[in-house]
Amino acid sequence: MKTVVKRICIRVHFIKPLPKSDFQRKAARFVSYMPTPKQEEQGVEEVNLDSESILNRTYWTRRIHKLCAIDGNVDEALCLLDCLRLRGYRPNSLNLSSVIHALCWSKRYAEAHQRFLFFIASHCIPDERMCNVLIARLLDSRTPHVTFDLVQSLINVNPEFVPSLMNYNRLIDQFCKSSEPCVAHRILFDMVNRGHCPTVVSYTTLINGYCIYGEMGPAFMLFNEMFKKGVAPNSLTYSVLLGGVLRSGDAQFGKKLIFQLWEQMRKDDNPSVNCASFANLMDVLCREGFCHEVFRIAEDMPQDRSVPEEFAYAQMMDSLCRADRYHGASRIVYIMRKRGFKPSLTAYNSIIHELSKDGGCMRAFQLFQEGIAFGYVPSEYTYKILVENLCQDGDITKAKEVLQFVLQLTTVDQTRTYNIYIKAICLTNNATELLNTLVSMLQAQCQPDVITLNTVVNGLCKMGRIQDAMEIFNDMMLGKFCAPDSITFTILISGLLNAGKIKEALVLLHEKMPKRHIRPSVVTYNAVIRGLFKLKNVNDAMEIYRAMVTQGLNADSTTYSIVIDGLFEAGRLDEAKRFWDEIIWPSKIHDSFVYSSVLKGLCRWGRLDEACDYLYELVDCMVSPNIFNYNILIDCACKLGLKKQAYQIVGEMRKNGLSPDAVTWRILDKLHRNFQLEEQEEKYHCLNVQLSDSRVSEDKYVDSNMEVAMFHPPF
Repeated sequence: MKTVVKRICIRVHFIKPLPKSDFQRKAARFVSYMPTPKQEEQGVEEVNLDSESILNRTYWTRRIHKLCAIDGNVDEALCLLDCLRLRGYRPNSLNLSSVIHALCWSKRYAEAHQRFLFFIASHCIPDERMCNVLIARLLDSRTPHVTFDLVQSLINVNPEFVPSLMNYNRLIDQFCKSSEPCVAHRILFDMVNRGHCPTVVSYTTLINGYCIYGEMGPAFMLFNEMFKKGVAPNSLTYSVLLGGVLRSGDAQFGKKLIFQLWEQMRKDDNPSVNCASFANLMDVLCREGFCHEVFRIAEDMPQDRSVPEEFAYAQMMDSLCRADRYHGASRIVYIMRKRGFKPSLTAYNSIIHELSKDGGCMRAFQLFQEGIAFGYVPSEYTYKILVENLCQDGDITKAKEVLQFVLQLTTVDQTRTYNIYIKAICLTNNATELLNTLVSMLQAQCQPDVITLNTVVNGLCKMGRIQDAMEIFNDMMLGKFCAPDSITFTILISGLLNAGKIKEALVLLHEKMPKRHIRPSVVTYNAVIRGLFKLKNVNDAMEIYRAMVTQGLNADSTTYSIVIDGLFEAGRLDEAKRFWDEIIWPSKIHDSFVYSSVLKGLCRWGRLDEACDYLYELVDCMVSPNIFNYNILIDCACKLGLKKQAYQIVGEMRKNGLSPDAVTWRILDKLHRNFQLEEQEEKYHCLNVQLSDSRVSEDKYVDSNMEVAMFHPPF
């Protein structure tokens, strides 16, 4: 208890009201408020009023309210109010209410607090009911310190004002959620001092704050205080206390407390409180790893009729999914179906989706089959994830079964459905199934679009079936399918170059694309240049680049990265440096990928010093290299065994505001391991040398003794 009181006293300064003189100085800043230049630019008309019109308070109150509530123009309302003030108009509580509500609606909570302070300093204070309404509105800002300071300022001017119980409870909740339960406890004391009796909501909120913060001593103290004060705890109080106990790792006491929770839930006649306590319990059990307890509750339902069974099962599924326990959620579905309940289709779809992503596609497929019985239809994205993962696992038969089910639906686009399946088949490296799917698509009177054919051609090229890809392309050119587009040509050119067929690829680029009036894009040229560099045709690649520039196409950073990589790989270092100096740097089209290409090229040829100079020059030119650029240099230094230089690069990286990542530390760790291995090898070598020397000396000693024995036999 002493510890709690000490902590509360330490935190009192957070909510201590300002001295009156400080408050007056603070408020004076708002009293002297004048319209800003921005407000003057908005075209607010200057108000030319005589003394009688100023006295027409009803008219101005309605106009300000209209600007705030109907027109939504709070800036114009504020400017008008300031102009009226300068002519002797004294704002009333209705003006304050209109302005505060409009500012809060615009999410301008800081300005709303300032305006309220201004009205308080002007002694324009609304009645207690309106003050509590405005405080409740300001609490939506979730800045409890600022709002409570305003409440204290309001009490200083009007000592009879008492915040409502609901506002006190909200303040306690917000301080608890900001990890300040001791300050929230001080709010509870203040509430009692002002005549309020804390309710079960007040105590439960504060107990929950201490439990989240891990302070179980004060939490149990408050729980016992409830009985002394005659405040009966409800099931939610037991639930939040149980959550704190489970977080602290006391599973034995948690089991005892959970039986008290079930008893309390049977006593409470408020179903919403019981549902909230059950939901909180499920969240805590799943988050803290007590899933076996969730399954036991699902089987036994110890809460009886205090919580509807359907809600209980839905909450279990939701809590398990939030904790990424999707296999557990599928088990709840099984229990639920066994008892005759139908799960939510949205939750069911979410479980199948996440199981497919997390490697549980077989269980996801099983749930898919079971869900068909009660009307489950997968969403398009879930269908995509499920089919792709089934294909990656090599189970094309199940993927095809999912496809056939989705095709039977009248609400889906069949071509798009086939496209998703064909893209999934491309992951299996099964060209036969890919072509068979295209044939079955045509047999089903479903016309493939250009996306379908591009996906098929791309899949065949990646599988090395370039001849089949060319046949489909020729059919497209002859009009049997839809006409090819620039993407089709780009895919096929890239595939031909990967197969080493330079002549055919260049024919497509220079002859067939112009005949179709298709202009190659920078992506097409990038594919050609990359393919030629891979085939060591450096001169042809540079000719293609120059042709692209001549045609008026602007190279992008990908183009420059490809060219730099190709030149360095071909050993043409001087040409690569010249390309950077004369073309890339003046173009101002360069990013971290281009820098990485230059750095990797220099490091590949052991030019670490030049690479470091290049990077430091970039920094001097106000360019910010990323962590990957620095890691390239550090890796090169480590491979060369330059430990000191590696750490110098790390120091430069830190100076430029970057911190080493996991890759950096892994590179440095590898460097240290290499040094340790070298030291061990040196020690082992020295030991072998010493052993061999000792053996030689021993052999010499034995030989000398034998000679002595031979020439001087014993008598």
